[in-house]
This record gives sequence, structure tokens and C-alpha cells, in this order.
Amino acid sequence: MAQMRVKLLYKDNLVKRPVVFELAKVFDVSANIRRASVEDSIGWIVCELDGENANLESALGWLEEIGVEVERLQDVVEG
Repeated sequence: MAQMRVKLLYKDNLVKRPVVFELAKVFDVSANIRRASVEDSIGWIVCELDGENANLESALGWLEEIGVEVERLQDVVEG
């Protein structure tokens, strides 16, 4: 099992789509949401993704394909 921390930025056309659910179901990746902000036209999530390394890489590629901006993080700063 591998873990990675990412920030996901959603544009308005994806805000209402259950992207995290799809990620878990299709790629067998679990997401622990650490911080998030969602408004009508934009949203972002900082989360820890757990899964097999190949599944994580496939999941991140899929996110980018559907239009989610993915930023890999080294640490999550919590306030």
C-alpha cells in the first residue's frame, strides 16, 4: 500500500460530480479528506490517497483527464 497527499482543484463543471466516490469505486483508492472548500463555481480538496501505487497513478491520470487540477503535496499543514 502506498499513500500520497494531493490537492485537487475542481472547476464549475465538476463541483457537483461525485469525483471522490468515483475515484474510490473505479480505482480502489481510498481518500481521507483533510481540508476542503466548495462553492458554486469552484472547489478544492486536500486529501491523503491510499492504495496500490499503480492504482494511485492511474487515478491521478484519470483526474487530470476529466479536468481536475492535481497538485502533489509533500506535507499537509493543518490549522
